[in-house]
Amino acid sequence: MSTDLLVQASGLSVRYGAKTALDDLNFTIPKGRVVGLLGHNGAGKTTLMKALVGLKRAEGTLTVLGMDPVRDRVALLQSACYIPDVAILPRWARVSELITLMAALHPRFSAERARALLRRTSVNPSDKVKNLSKGMVVQAHLALVASIDARLMILDEPTLGLDVLSRKSFYEMLIDEWCDGERSVLISTHQVEEIESLLSDVIMLNEGKVVLDISLEAMDRRFVALSHDAGAAEQMAAAHPLLRYRLQGSGARTHAALFDGEPPADLQALGQRVRPSLVDLFVALTRRPEMDRTQF
Repeated sequence: MSTDLLVQASGLSVRYGAKTALDDLNFTIPKGRVVGLLGHNGAGKTTLMKALVGLKRAEGTLTVLGMDPVRDRVALLQSACYIPDVAILPRWARVSELITLMAALHPRFSAERARALLRRTSVNPSDKVKNLSKGMVVQAHLALVASIDARLMILDEPTLGLDVLSRKSFYEMLIDEWCDGERSVLISTHQVEEIESLLSDVIMLNEGKVVLDISLEAMDRRFVALSHDAGAAEQMAAAHPLLRYRLQGSGARTHAALFDGEPPADLQALGQRVRPSLVDLFVALTRRPEMDRTQF
């Protein structure tokens, strides 16, 4: 495995009895990337993250930091961090005591860094966990885990329970203090609009399958949206775009059509190129058959 690839998956599948949660996934995560893992509830995101840290046995080939996540789990967790969607800390402890405990348990944990990160939150080291709000518990948990000198951080809805300012502060900390061009982050979240500007890549799951694995730079080159007025709607629809949707604003071109690749030249003459958002693409590639989003 190349040292530039922190994660490499080939033919990765996970089954719960008769149900297939992950179906023949193939993807890589290079170093120095911030990867968004997107999908509807039940798409397989949490199962994939658990497989990456050895909490779920998978079929196929999976290496994380050059290791087998199940066989080498103890060694792997020296250099990989996983934050699940529920932050749980012992209610009896003070935050300062948790810092001391982490320093004793994890050889790559920095107490100094944890205190520095906590200064960017509303949590004081002297606070008892039982007196913290849900959002403050999340902040403390994130600060503790982010103080481990890891090469890969896996975050499952990391800012669940935080208000918008706290979420912004966390992502700023993550990018400014943790991402250094060598480490990579995999973030699963439903707050796509908030993190799109942070991402370098996206892996999109739909019903256990990868429907998109691409850098945002390549995404901008590949997918094209055309804004158009209502009079061009039928011609746009006849070209079978991935998605037709309304644009915000009160101008004449209030509709848009999203295409995978260059639209036909005659259609380009009827519209104006606009950048499709990651949310637009997510809707286009993960829509359920029973939902018709082509109607205005």
